[in-house]
Formats: sequence, structure tokens, C-alpha cells
Amino acid sequence: MSPKHVIYKKLSRDKSVGVYMGKRDFVDHCDSVDPVDGVVLIDPEQIKGKKVYVMLSCTFRYGRDDMDVLGMAFRRDIFLCTRQVYPPLQDKECSIHSKIQERILRKLGDNAYPFFFEFPDNLPCSVALQPAPTDEGKHCAVEFEVKAFCAENQDDKAQKRSSVRLAIRKVQYAPDKGGAAPSGETTCEFIMSDKPLHMRVSLEKETYYHGEPINISVDIDNSSNRNVKDVSVSVEQITNVVLYSNDKYVKTVAYEETTDTVPPGTSLKKVYTLCPLLNNDNRERRGLALDGKLKHEDTNLASSSIVKEEVLKEIMGMLVTYRVVVKCNAAGMVGSSEVAVEVPFKLMHPKPVPGDEDTTDLVFEEFKRSYLKGVVGDDDESPAEP
Repeated sequence: MSPKHVIYKKLSRDKSVGVYMGKRDFVDHCDSVDPVDGVVLIDPEQIKGKKVYVMLSCTFRYGRDDMDVLGMAFRRDIFLCTRQVYPPLQDKECSIHSKIQERILRKLGDNAYPFFFEFPDNLPCSVALQPAPTDEGKHCAVEFEVKAFCAENQDDKAQKRSSVRLAIRKVQYAPDKGGAAPSGETTCEFIMSDKPLHMRVSLEKETYYHGEPINISVDIDNSSNRNVKDVSVSVEQITNVVLYSNDKYVKTVAYEETTDTVPPGTSLKKVYTLCPLLNNDNRERRGLALDGKLKHEDTNLASSSIVKEEVLKEIMGMLVTYRVVVKCNAAGMVGSSEVAVEVPFKLMHPKPVPGDEDTTDLVFEEFKRSYLKGVVGDDDESPAEP
């Protein structure tokens, strides 16, 4: 049996236009980005002489639309590009199609028209800050969307009945070659102590995959006269909202507190293991950065942001980084001092194995409208149909 290739399909309410796409995740390879392509199916009788357009947008939201006050918008369009697909501006037989587009066009017939967009190389990836369970409406997120609509011209306001919106994601995968295994260390000298305390923390590699355990090597050489206790290890997610302000969110996503002690004149060498996940402890924590969510699909902690050197960080919306933090208390006669070491690392998805488009059967999956307000990735804001 041939493997199946899912084609994502969504029709407007009046069935005048429909969008068909071979995927909803588009990969930023750092040196290039997957183009966004698909097919629009039209109903000439429903269109009644109007034109059909497809729009690709990247929007940064930092509040609910109904909170707009004094003309101040709580959303900003980072990128907007509109193409006319019907009547076609060029012979569709002469345009360049992907293999999946060609198969969809053959399947849908004469009223199907291809579309194609290229991402600029300075756009952020899909990411969203997790709202609290009691929050309502859309919240801080970088969202991508493909919209097809019919109108007299592209500047006309599209009627909801004659338009269809499909949320997509721009994602990054771990690079083929990682950097050197990261490490960090500190040396602390104390009053009334002739010798210092030295702590070194190291990881096995620079990049970890989502769901992969992280082994943290801790080496404490306590030559001081202090008693070191309460060793704790944690993984922190740091999210910098850089587009409209410099808000910074630091959230602990994995944590272990131990009773390990290092008396004066002794040392400790130990490996601790943590696995940062969007599990029960983190699933409802407000302010956690998540990879962009589509409809009811589950998601995960946001991947680390990789930004080209020449790209302005301000346009990236939100930047996500991770670090391991090891802390301990050095207790003495004149009080207690906290000693900490931070080690940065990357948390990402591995590159998937590419499929063979020539040997797959097409399976059309219809997108049902969710109408769940406040769920990141809603791709239709209209009220539910009866």
C-alpha cells in the first residue's frame, strides 16, 4: 500500500472559494525558507465575475482585538502579501508548480488555480505566550495565515461568507551541526576563608530535542570553610518580547531540589537529569512560550530562536532562549551566600526525514471550524453555523 499524503482543505461558507495545501508547517532553514504554496478551488457561479485573491500574512498580537482603545491597535502586521489567482495573471500551465500542487490540480480540475509565496528571510517563527486558564480572547503571539477571498479588487473588505482562512506555522529545526558542548563555572571567595569555592557545570551537547533528557554534570570543589548545601538544578525558559517593548519572562520549566551537601574541604561530582516538557506542571502556567498551536493540535515548549546576524532582532517579535541553572548555598558563621552557574543551550525539534511526493496517495482532510475563543491558532473568528 502506498503511503498517504494528507491535503489540508478548507472551504468558505458559501463554497465560492476553497484552499488546499500539502502542509501547514513551513521550515526556516536559516539560509532559506520553504515557500508557501497551495491551490485555490473556485466556483465561477458563486464568484459572479469577482476576482479571487490569496493573502499571506504574519501578525504579531499582544492583546485582544476588543481591547483596542483610543485608536491604539493591539496587533501589528509584520508581513502582508496579496496575489491575484483568478482570473490568472499568467497561464497556469506555464507557471512552476511543486509536485504536490500538480497532483492537487489534476485532482480538482479546471476550476483550480495554484498560488505561491516566498517568505522574506527576516520573519520570526510561530510562537505564543500561554494564557492563564481564566484569560479570554487572543493573546501575545506571532501568527501566520493564508487567506483566500473574492472581491472586486484586493483592497475591498472581504466578506466572511466568501473568504477562507487557514493558520499555518513557520518553524525551525535543529541545525545539522551543533556547536561545542556548553559549560560554565564560578569561583567564590569568602571572608574568614583562606581558600575559595569552585563550581563548574557542563552539558553533553549544545542542542537538545524536545522530550530528550538533559544530563547536567556538576563539579563542586569546596576548599573554603563554608558548608555547601541545598544544591538545586533547573531549566529556565527566557522569552524577550522585543517588538513593542522589552518585556522579559523567565519561567522555570524543569526543577530538582536536592539535599546534597559539600562539607568544607570536600568535593562533589554528580550528574543530574532534567527533561523540560509541557506537562501537567507547565500546561496552565501563564507566560510560557509555546510553539505556535494549530486548532486542537497539541503543542510543546517553544523552540530556541535562531536569528541571522544581519536581521534586526526587533522585528522577530519574541525571542526564546534556554539555560540550565545550578544553585547552592554556602553557609558560614557570618551568613549564607548563594552561588549560581548558568549554562545556555538550545531546545529544538530534529529535522524530519523528507517524504517521497511521487509515491504518495492524496488524502483530503477537511478543516472543521473550531470557534474556540482564546485558543492560540483559531483560524476562524466567525460564530458557529447552525
